[in-house]
Amino acid sequence: MHVVVNAATSADGKLSTRRREQIKISGADDFARVDRVRADSDAVLVGVGTVLADDPHLTVDDADYRDERQSDGREPHPARVVADSRARTPTDARILDDAATTYVLVSESAPADRVSALEKTGGTVVTAGDTRVSFPEAFAELEARGIDRLMVEGGGEVIFSLFEDELVDELSVYVGSVVLGGRDAPTLADGDGFVESFPTLDLRDVERIDDGVLLTYDVV
Repeated sequence: MHVVVNAATSADGKLSTRRREQIKISGADDFARVDRVRADSDAVLVGVGTVLADDPHLTVDDADYRDERQSDGREPHPARVVADSRARTPTDARILDDAATTYVLVSESAPADRVSALEKTGGTVVTAGDTRVSFPEAFAELEARGIDRLMVEGGGEVIFSLFEDELVDELSVYVGSVVLGGRDAPTLADGDGFVESFPTLDLRDVERIDDGVLLTYDVV
């Protein structure tokens, strides 16, 4: 599976404010770019924190891109994936509607009633890991279900975990012209942090978009 992490940060590396409220960092041109990346992907993944904070839909906006996917024999929208160790995804979340297939990655410790509720709502539950989602195990299952190209849209805890498990192939970061600040504001890669061995990136491209810059890296 090829894993592409895509994120937008402030100039000081924050994903959102300390209140974890969604804020517009990029503009129309970057939104169109992200839609293209989604359309090129087999699935789009976010963490449950993103679902709880933003209630994203994670579908393709451009009708031409949807038509292009269907002409290639694919569904109009990529599958949606939620990393949700404790099955906290609300049953009325937009990500669980019938616009596309939705996989919910949970751990063995997820409450049985919550897992059952998600399945009844239409989510396809994938259990991997004891107390938290094991991404290597979960990704192997997703790949077995035909997902070869996965786009990751956050949040910081998920992105850190994927780097920690050495599962990231590409990183695209849009850096906007705004400073958010806040020691408790989420960053691109939160989690425990690296202290001895660090992921190495190879800068492939730099492009100005809207009033910011897109940095594209290959992960060495």
